[in-house]
Amino acid sequence: MPIVTVMMVEGRPDESRRAMQKEVAEAIHRTIGVPIDTIRVILQEVPPTNWSVGGIPKA
Repeated sequence: MPIVTVMMVEGRPDESRRAMQKEVAEAIHRTIGVPIDTIRVILQEVPPTNWSVGGIPKA
């Protein structure tokens, strides 16, 4: 049972998040051949105030 965790800045629409989770699961299914219903995709959203790039907060 593969488990994938994706961390990203919060704020994207529900439809985009669902599409991403589906695509990740399908990519794992295609590449390693495990049954799609055994793949877990965990999405962790982080507030922009808690995420920085190069020391600069995304907020």
